[in-house]
Amino acid sequence: MAIAARHYDTITAPLITEKATLLTERNQVVFRVPLTATKPQIKEAVEALFKVKVKAVNTIRVEGKTKRFRGVPGKRPDIKKAIVTLEEGQTIDIMTGV
Repeated sequence: MAIAARHYDTITAPLITEKATLLTERNQVVFRVPLTATKPQIKEAVEALFKVKVKAVNTIRVEGKTKRFRGVPGKRPDIKKAIVTLEEGQTIDIMTGV
């Protein structure tokens, strides 16, 4: 079964932060996704790419901060995070290759 290219477009990158690392104890993984990605698309992409069973998907839309660079006001881009809860016994090792 071939993995569709749209799955790679849906899951942009894993988020590796202190909070995301703590969520791995609760069988959850955090990914950065496009602003247009929906929960069913994220679930389908994670199941296809990592060969795991997804229990739930929660999304968070983070608005970019307004910052100044050399006195010129600018804005960081908006991002969307997906917190993916896996079924019991399922794991994703996102630290491989880091």
